[in-house]
Amino acid sequence: MTVNMTKGQAISLQKSDGGTLTAVRMGLGWQAAPRRGLFGSRTREVDLDASAVLFAEKQPVDVVFFRHLVSDDGSVRHTGDNLVGGAGQGGDDEAILVDLQRVPVHIDQIVFTVNSFTGQTFQEVQNAFCRIVDETNGQELARYTLDGGGQYTAQIMAKVHRSGSGWQMTALGSPANGRTFQDLMPSMLPHL
Repeated sequence: MTVNMTKGQAISLQKSDGGTLTAVRMGLGWQAAPRRGLFGSRTREVDLDASAVLFAEKQPVDVVFFRHLVSDDGSVRHTGDNLVGGAGQGGDDEAILVDLQRVPVHIDQIVFTVNSFTGQTFQEVQNAFCRIVDETNGQELARYTLDGGGQYTAQIMAKVHRSGSGWQMTALGSPANGRTFQDLMPSMLPHL
């Protein structure tokens, strides 16, 4: 059963049978929004990038993004860069896989971001979402739909954080501006 998340909502990442999730996928999908012009509507390709920043006690210690596809410890892996999107409400255009059992104990939060590398605002994007999937069986656990529009080029999407002996996901949906995850670091800090 999928939980459609709202901004600020937290969900446990435990299985419905009480077991603990061992591997999750944070998927990102989007489509370029058609723009009306003098000669009808057209779309311009939009290059969104998913990133995952690993934190230990509010300090960034590693990052996974299109230029560093695997965390240093091997627990987090990016599936590769998609330069145009297109899946929208269907499958994932980019995905980040997290092996929760392999995440080192000192890592207490993983923050997922999306940014427009080409600098287009989210007004030029439609059907954008992030979702969390149980990677062991493909079941979608949670989906966060990005609000349309906005004069911003990035979003602090969600975080996965330790909670007791397990993990929780919190949908953040916080607009920001920046072309890379480095540009977004000041915007991430209030969410830690």
